Amino acid sequence: MGIEDRNELKKMKPNRGKTCAGERDYVYMLSAGNQHFVLTVPLKFPVQENISHLHGRLMLLHNLPCFVENDLKQSLNKFIEDETIKGYDREAEMALEAVKSGEVDINQLAETWAKAYKETTLEYAKPEENSWDEDFADVYHDLIHSPASETLLNLEHNYFVSISELISERDVELKKLQERQGAEMDKVMQELGKSLTDQDVNSLAARHFESQQDLENKWTNELKQSTAIQKQEYQEWVIKLHHDLKNPNNSSISDEIKVQPSQLRDSVEGNGRIYEEQSLLEESFTIHLGAQLKTMHNLRLLRADMLDFCKHKRNHRNGVKLHRLQTAMSLYSTSLCGLVLLVDNRISSYSGIKRDFATVCQECTDFHFPGIQEQLEIVQKVVLKARAQRSNKAKRHHGNKDSGIEDKSKNIERNQSNILQGEFYITRHSNLSEIHVAFHLCVDDNVRSGNITARDPAIMGLRNILKVCCTHDITTISIPLLLVHDMSEEMTIPWCLKRAELVFKCVKGFMMEMASWDGGISRTVQFLVPQTISEELFYQLSNMLPQIFRVSSTLTLTSKH
Repeated sequence: MGIEDRNELKKMKPNRGKTCAGERDYVYMLSAGNQHFVLTVPLKFPVQENISHLHGRLMLLHNLPCFVENDLKQSLNKFIEDETIKGYDREAEMALEAVKSGEVDINQLAETWAKAYKETTLEYAKPEENSWDEDFADVYHDLIHSPASETLLNLEHNYFVSISELISERDVELKKLQERQGAEMDKVMQELGKSLTDQDVNSLAARHFESQQDLENKWTNELKQSTAIQKQEYQEWVIKLHHDLKNPNNSSISDEIKVQPSQLRDSVEGNGRIYEEQSLLEESFTIHLGAQLKTMHNLRLLRADMLDFCKHKRNHRNGVKLHRLQTAMSLYSTSLCGLVLLVDNRISSYSGIKRDFATVCQECTDFHFPGIQEQLEIVQKVVLKARAQRSNKAKRHHGNKDSGIEDKSKNIERNQSNILQGEFYITRHSNLSEIHVAFHLCVDDNVRSGNITARDPAIMGLRNILKVCCTHDITTISIPLLLVHDMSEEMTIPWCLKRAELVFKCVKGFMMEMASWDGGISRTVQFLVPQTISEELFYQLSNMLPQIFRVSSTLTLTSKH
């Protein structure tokens, strides 16, 4: 029974406690020969203490003879039981009188008891109804595995092109505004000290900033409105198409899933938003891990940008289309794809790779999950709640005695909105090219040094990510091998080889642990290195991988003539 129901029942029983509670005298009569003794003990009802303990105290305090021990215990038990039942009977009579007199609404009482009974008795509880998201997921899963799959992908691509065109228009307007404002600021700076003062420059800069904010807000609202309309239209069309497919008498169904070449809105070259495919280097390996029961896994080493697995290509070629079809078909399956993004400790999308990733997510409407900004807001709330709980727990356990713990607690309170090194948050996506899940792993500048160990927070974060992959059916995961997305001057060839060896060995150990987590499931792990490394270094890393992992050897079968 819920708290609200109990409170409601208490309101309906205003005299509860007056009938059961209170003192009653327990009287025990003892006869010894010609002498008669009477023992009177006041007892508070309801009796909270153990009756055996009460019986023992009465025997000890009043020096009662041992031959009355059993009789006293039986008499005491019967008295407490009878008086308790009488109290409940009086309470029930008063409750019935309250109902008869109209003091308590009988309909409200019946509804409250019926609700409490249904919530506590599974047999009478209502079956859980599927939510809209669950229903839509089932419908989409059926359609994407039907002849209508190509129609779904073409419609999604058209929506993507529409949003991309809006983003292109936004970028052009912002660029023109910045150029115009730059020219105005140059003129003002030339007149500074002559006819204009610093106050004039500051006033112009404030107006420029306000104009930029207004323009950005205008486009943000327009994009948000467009994606909302697209999502509603898409979901309604998917539901209608599924309903029509279930109706065998519908003659128009072939027209609904018919694909015409003219329907595809291929992009025009030269609009400035086509992603150029850079040359990729790739090596693939098949390995076996495990002591007795070996499990086969696929490993890939790629020289590629992490966001290449997220971006949609606007030219609708077959290779890209097949990638997108595979991602869509496995969206509601036990073979999900994920990648690891290295981010700072702030949950936002305003800088670095976080901003680039958010831009890619916003270029195509997500028809299944909330937008990236909405998901980040939810993560932020969870982090704040977790930090508050952790801080309160530390205070309860340690108080203010330990100064070190107190300083740590203050530090957590000071940065409650941030996550710690090695922690990560997860976002879900259905609108990216080849992935469904993004792990945002928090790292600091320490990963750029050459002295990290297997116990570094970033390495332990990878272990926890792989554990989540086991428990949530993510069978393909892409990991930045060097724990960086971009190369810098201090990252020499020896630095890269040392870092790659550390990550290879740690991931191998984690994958062997995975066998005990999931029973041994074949997985694909992709190790990505930045595109700026040389081919020579890439092949050095490629030669290192089979030395650390046990690579399956090939057999050459020949026939004897």
